[in-house]
Amino acid sequence: MSQYSGKITLYEGRCFTGQKLEVRGDCENFQDRGFMNRVNSIQVQSSAWICFDQPDFQGQQMVLEPGDYPEFHRWNSINDHMGSCRPVRMHGEHYRIELYESCSFSGQMVTLCDDCPFLQSRGLKSCINSAKVFGDGAWMMYEEPNFRGRMYLLERGDYSSHSEWRAQSPNIQSVRRVVNYF
Repeated sequence: MSQYSGKITLYEGRCFTGQKLEVRGDCENFQDRGFMNRVNSIQVQSSAWICFDQPDFQGQQMVLEPGDYPEFHRWNSINDHMGSCRPVRMHGEHYRIELYESCSFSGQMVTLCDDCPFLQSRGLKSCINSAKVFGDGAWMMYEEPNFRGRMYLLERGDYSSHSEWRAQSPNIQSVRRVVNYF
């Protein structure tokens, strides 16, 4: 089993009822596995997962850590559509991210090693145009304070503009680490 494997079970009905799909590793399209794109509850048995509301890892992102999610509101979704998922690419437990106000790693910068519920408290404006993720961990960036609103996953690597993490705008107001459970 690869270091990026885990197990997630998706259910068509609320409270873990109806047709189910067990996934271990990347799943680009639920329909290819005979499962429609309606997901109303989820059990994440191991690893952290990134789920997308469209097939082929496209659309709105939702990160789910191990636990039970009896209805779609519990994973910060506005509806029950989901089309693909994969384990979050994590390597260990050392977290560090640099956030830049301008593209191509320029302008004011802040380094974080811990969650930050309100980036303006660290002296940054609400626009984050580039980022570098160091170390082992992955990070979630949110458009609203206190880890709310549309979310974006950043795994280890360099992101020279907000479009590289699939954001429609550079408006980011909070950041948190994705916790890995080995």
